[in-house]
Amino acid sequence: MHFLGRQPILDAELNLYGHELLYRSGLANQFSGEPEHATRSVIDDSLLLATPANGEKLFFNCTRHALVSGIVTLLPPADTVLEILENIEPDEELMASCRTLREAGYSFALDDFVPDGSKTPFLEIADFIKIDFLASDKAERYAIRSLAADRPIKFIAEKIETEPDVEEAWKEGCTFFQGYFFCKPVMIAPRVIPQNQMVYMRLLAELSREPANIMEIEQLTKSEPSICYRLLRLVNSALYALPSPISSIRSAVMMIGDDEFRKLVSVALANIAGSSRSKSVTRVALARAKFCELLAPVLNESASTLYLLGMLSLMDVILTMPMHQVVEMLPLHHKMKAALLGKKSSLTVALDLVRARESGGWLETTSIQESLNLRGDIASRLYSDAIKWADTVNQIA
Repeated sequence: MHFLGRQPILDAELNLYGHELLYRSGLANQFSGEPEHATRSVIDDSLLLATPANGEKLFFNCTRHALVSGIVTLLPPADTVLEILENIEPDEELMASCRTLREAGYSFALDDFVPDGSKTPFLEIADFIKIDFLASDKAERYAIRSLAADRPIKFIAEKIETEPDVEEAWKEGCTFFQGYFFCKPVMIAPRVIPQNQMVYMRLLAELSREPANIMEIEQLTKSEPSICYRLLRLVNSALYALPSPISSIRSAVMMIGDDEFRKLVSVALANIAGSSRSKSVTRVALARAKFCELLAPVLNESASTLYLLGMLSLMDVILTMPMHQVVEMLPLHHKMKAALLGKKSSLTVALDLVRARESGGWLETTSIQESLNLRGDIASRLYSDAIKWADTVNQIA
């Protein structure tokens, strides 16, 4: 059994800096098994999980064996940050290997670093220090910063869950942030929807109907130039490899079909409807949507329904309004409404599973998968496929 997950790392402007790729070969939060085989599996699965784009960095948890054996050199040095875990000691052989890797162009991050004298040799090769804000207090974080004060090391605040956490970490000198704080709604009170977003809500309403009124979706899409442009850009991309260019919404519907057209509209909509943080949120929403869609045979539910569920699960953040307000404005089935509002329904399990994977909650992940009779390796492959698809679409959109 193994698990795959991915967590975004953002800069101070909430732009996506990179992702930490999470891998576990079992429920224990530590390395176990035959080292070389396990490490090769990590790298193989991680390479399948995501490909860096636009200068984004990929952070990999590394065992001592991965660093000393040089297996990590299968990863591209310019895009890779090697994370040294907190249970690794800086012996002479390991430090020599790290220096060699650094000369080859690899960057290093110290994971869950604590101001322990035995780990200070790692400061020599570190580019980043990751500080767990849930497991540390101000005094401990000050001690860490003091140890690295004379080095050009950047600090990444981990386990950041709220906007105040971001502000506190920034004041303390952290310039990068990891956690799902940006996937939580900032707005907590109902608000008047701006006129330019009314088209988006009407489109969402039409996308939510079963069956959809494609003619109405087409007309609404034509009324919003930015959505129309993004939609035509998507449908003419290599993702669909159509034999000839598509220049009209009607042609797009005819060529790719109703369900795929609805999906493309939702992608275009999410990429333009949101706040300044929406690009990062949209990537998560797209991966959720695709993963939920791929779970359709397991859950015996409609693939289009599950796709929409995943996409709508972050629409409160994208539109900066409370989820209950989003739900009230859409003609959703009661099962989907319940799932989006955090209540139990037959659809809730899909969101529970994808959120557990996103956060690295492996105990919850395996519990849900067992309840679905879903093998761990199959679930990981579906999640990997969903992330690859989402990254491809997001780059185009």
